[in-house]
Amino acid sequence: MEIKEWLLKKDTYEPVEDNENFLDKTIVGIMTILSKIKRETNSIDGFIYRINPIVKLISMIVLILFLALSNDISFVYCILAYSLIYMCILDGYIIKKILSVSLILPLVTLIILLPSIVFMGNYQASMLLILKIFINVLLINILSYTTKWSDITKSLKVLFIPDTFILIFDITIKYIYVLGDLSLKMLYALKLKTIGKSLEKRNSILRIIGNLFLKSKTMGDQLYLAMECRGFTGEYIVCLKFRFTLADTIYTFITIIMIVIFFVV
Repeated sequence: MEIKEWLLKKDTYEPVEDNENFLDKTIVGIMTILSKIKRETNSIDGFIYRINPIVKLISMIVLILFLALSNDISFVYCILAYSLIYMCILDGYIIKKILSVSLILPLVTLIILLPSIVFMGNYQASMLLILKIFINVLLINILSYTTKWSDITKSLKVLFIPDTFILIFDITIKYIYVLGDLSLKMLYALKLKTIGKSLEKRNSILRIIGNLFLKSKTMGDQLYLAMECRGFTGEYIVCLKFRFTLADTIYTFITIIMIVIFFVV
């Protein structure tokens, strides 16, 4: 049997290099979001992590409320000092993440208010607003990084938040992770199967988004049927044992001091 001539020739095909920055940035963005949700599985030991989530949530709401009601710069400085000391107890990499997020919104606010500060001299009022925004974002991020999402959901139930809101919040957090993980796998598959330069990568991203939409609809229907089969009536039941420990007492005492300072100043 005669061998074809083209079978004897050496294959010298070299694919043209392609710029994959778009895919890489998309993958990094999805991984960043997933890491923020997935961190609740990390078991970190420390004083702040031993505080009851209900105590932390109530304390944060109270401090933000009194901070919004205050027009005295001294009280704002006290809350700022408390927040910074509170943050310094955390690990270094968590502090870095909290500051990187907490500084963005105050900087944007400063840029917006800059003409008012320069031309109208509203320095004190502008600084008061910027500090309040920074402290609010800081407190929320500290709570987020030191408390599991599941514990926050349970705490909302104890605070008599409507069951519908808690259910939507809980399912949204879980499905962001599930769908994000699915999209990450599809992006990796697209990157591995693409050889050379392709002009269809951006269109492939649109197809991935479409597949995620169809997948989310299917999963939503399956979740509804599963909840219906299990007799779900809309009531969000939480099994939570409340124990008021020494850490909770110290944390509550500090919050009470902040409230007393508010009325004194």
